[in-house]
Amino acid sequence: MKLFKNTVWLFAICCAALLVSCDKGLETEIIYYADSEGNDIYPMISEKLDIPKIPLSYDQNFPSYYGRSFSSFENNIATLGRVIFYDTNLSHDRNISCASCHDQKLGFADAKAFSDGVNGRTTARNSLALGAVFSFREYYGNPANGGIPFFWDNSANTVQEQSKRTFANEDEMNMKMPEVIERIKEEEFYKPLFVAAYGSSEINEDGVLNAISEFVSAMGSYDSKYDRALANHFDNNSFSLNNVPHVDFPEFTVAENKGKKLYLNHCASCHGETNGFPGLIEANNGLDLVYEDTGIDGQSLFKVPTLRNVALTGPFMHDGRFETLEEVVDHYSSNIKAHKNLSSNLMDGNNPMKFNFSKEDKENLVAFLHTFTDQDFLTAEKYSDPFK
Repeated sequence: MKLFKNTVWLFAICCAALLVSCDKGLETEIIYYADSEGNDIYPMISEKLDIPKIPLSYDQNFPSYYGRSFSSFENNIATLGRVIFYDTNLSHDRNISCASCHDQKLGFADAKAFSDGVNGRTTARNSLALGAVFSFREYYGNPANGGIPFFWDNSANTVQEQSKRTFANEDEMNMKMPEVIERIKEEEFYKPLFVAAYGSSEINEDGVLNAISEFVSAMGSYDSKYDRALANHFDNNSFSLNNVPHVDFPEFTVAENKGKKLYLNHCASCHGETNGFPGLIEANNGLDLVYEDTGIDGQSLFKVPTLRNVALTGPFMHDGRFETLEEVVDHYSSNIKAHKNLSSNLMDGNNPMKFNFSKEDKENLVAFLHTFTDQDFLTAEKYSDPFK
């Protein structure tokens, strides 16, 4: 019987996706959300969700300098993932969603050192900015395949694993996957979303986690002032990405260009150069001599984040100790501690590096970091809260 019902749904959605002529034969319509008889049930969905009748495109068109122009996504699956990502009903107390800790207007970071979780609890670490990367799909993944793992301790290799652990974390959402499935089944609008995504009304763990993965993986920030200037320079000079241009960009202010040189000379070896892939995936950056949170394998090492939209994603560091970029720059200028596992990039012989940035240097470096802000990413409808 279950197979029969799923077959009926699949047949219905396939029929509904065909061009359906109106009585006058002058207009056509594609039905993306249908019931078991192929009837358009978008009005039911739109009572609670502000998603378009025709799914938004999540495909990514990369800048010319990247060397790969396009990455495609399943729009219906990403749309489902978007709804799940913003659904507060999927937490134990029905008040917390993935988006509670990852706010689009903040580059999908949080404005608190430790984010609010269920039942008045807080997270153990600062929420990482999902919008800190050039392209989530291009950037994250199993390090054995050249990817960068998830979490501050680099302990998850897929979005699915990361999402499942976030659901289950007692301080965050406190939900096992069977409980998540039951909560999703409570809402009638999810059934047609699953049919549109997978051709079946069956709601299961793989479908939920894959949908979140498709949505998050489709995040990409590559239209900042920096990206546009870099693309213009590439188009005019055809430079190699292995030889990042240490030249002034005409689109930049004097301060931004000076800050760019400081960044490339002193910061890029860890945080990445042209397209934002980090030079290191983990490091100790001398915050303390003794760490309460000992990070990766108890060695006081943590993820080295990339810095897109960084001007919006404070507080900074794994424990959110620095409120502003100015405080971060001050730390690297003169306050790096001599931890036994301090990164060699921050060593001057046997001692911690002291960059000793001047007041003007600090201002210029912060000015450059602001050029990583991507306003279109921060306001794009396809990443926004779909609930009314």
